[in-house]
Amino acid sequence: MTTEVRVPTLGESVTEATVATWFKKPGDAVAVDEMLCELETDKVTVEVPSPVAGTLGEIVAAEGETVGVAALLATIAEGAGAAAPAAAAASAPAAAPAAADSVDVMVPTLGESVTEATVSTWFKQVGDTVAQDEMLCELETDKVSVEVPAPAAGVLAEILAPEGTTVEANGKLGVISGSAAGVVPAAAPSAAAPAAAPAAADKDVANAPSAEKAMAEAGLTAAQVTGTGRDGRIMKEDVQKALSASVAKPAAAPATAPAVAPRAPVPADDAAREERVKMTRLRQTIARRLKDAQNAAAILTTYNEVDMTEVMALRNTYKDQFEKKHGVRLGFMSFFTKACCHALKEVPEVNAEIDGTDIVYKNFVHMGVAAGTPQGLVVPVIRDADRMSFAEIEKAIAEKGKRARDGKLSMAEMQGGTFTISNGGVYGSLMSSPILNPPQSGILGMHKIQDRPMVINGEIKIRPMMYLALSYDHRIVDGKGAVTFLVRVKEALEDPRRLLMDL
Repeated sequence: MTTEVRVPTLGESVTEATVATWFKKPGDAVAVDEMLCELETDKVTVEVPSPVAGTLGEIVAAEGETVGVAALLATIAEGAGAAAPAAAAASAPAAAPAAADSVDVMVPTLGESVTEATVSTWFKQVGDTVAQDEMLCELETDKVSVEVPAPAAGVLAEILAPEGTTVEANGKLGVISGSAAGVVPAAAPSAAAPAAAPAAADKDVANAPSAEKAMAEAGLTAAQVTGTGRDGRIMKEDVQKALSASVAKPAAAPATAPAVAPRAPVPADDAAREERVKMTRLRQTIARRLKDAQNAAAILTTYNEVDMTEVMALRNTYKDQFEKKHGVRLGFMSFFTKACCHALKEVPEVNAEIDGTDIVYKNFVHMGVAAGTPQGLVVPVIRDADRMSFAEIEKAIAEKGKRARDGKLSMAEMQGGTFTISNGGVYGSLMSSPILNPPQSGILGMHKIQDRPMVINGEIKIRPMMYLALSYDHRIVDGKGAVTFLVRVKEALEDPRRLLMDL
């Protein structure tokens, strides 16, 4: 009996994904719920488990292929008998013609709303021997990079989508021939190509192609990077961490700086000194969405400032007890989240959205918290934040933040937000005008806390001040409502007792 492995539901608005890695190859035995492959959508990585126990048959969507929701990824022959053909083929490789053993490398599922990707890098060339699950190429979708592993061992016979090509979901990237015979030659060129052997020999799963590319560009070896992926697999983020750690070393030992300082003479012609780099699909999507937000909404920003004295004093008084009891640090975000939830009740239009000619008022607060990650800006959503305690909010923010940095957020965790908080202050921003996150009608921008002289009861005193910015959609939020909202946030933060009294 044959069971089909299909792309799972990826999220509310995600229609496709890219097959990043196959952990199994045709002929491998698989257990129920054992991970078969990994898909990458615009923002998250999705693992696909085996629905049954048996032997992996045909891989329909090879690494790098773009696939839609419910698209066929592979087939599994249930029971142990299905493994026999693989063993038979291994015992008589000469009798198996290359054409009969050819396996298509397909674009993996990309996500519910992603229909195409761009081939950014091929790690193999035509004629190269590849091992199963070895990274062949890397695709870029609107928001993420997707790695495509080899669905089977053999020889890369054909590349159908060269670098720079835009491919659609379920499109064909290349062809691997001689899947059975290709395993033997892999050991032969070990002396001629020692650099490629350690990566495959030390791990069951090859390093991420994007990581291999980043290491090559940075001049790093796998031994210099600590892998945090499955089975110690090195991910792109691991390379970035290694590079960040190495940046500090020249500062501590300036004597080594001259070794890397000399460069070739700079040409006088400006064009020769320019570097043209194609925008990633993620950056293209960010650019398009930001411009769409400006074109669609009537964005206006109102500003205020808040004296953080009381919040800081309250936090300093209780932070140790809070962390001891709840196991999480007491930060400023819980205060701002609580203050915004409080203000949204009084000014509900800031928590609403436009749907055609209707205004949809939300009687709940799903708070989006913008977070910067190595892959770009993501906005995980804290659902029903208005019903949460300070401890619950802090735990949710910490957990979502970690998952965001690790690239483990699901699409569901980043959808459905009704209002967003963006904290540019962590990067040192003193004042900015945040852009709306459609279809939301409001976003609060936090900024750097800075000591400034303020007049308090006729006297000049130094106070820790923060500028606040509320960008809102003027189509449904009037100036009075926007100003009132920001004033309520200010009042709640300057006197946190108001939150307890619901004032």
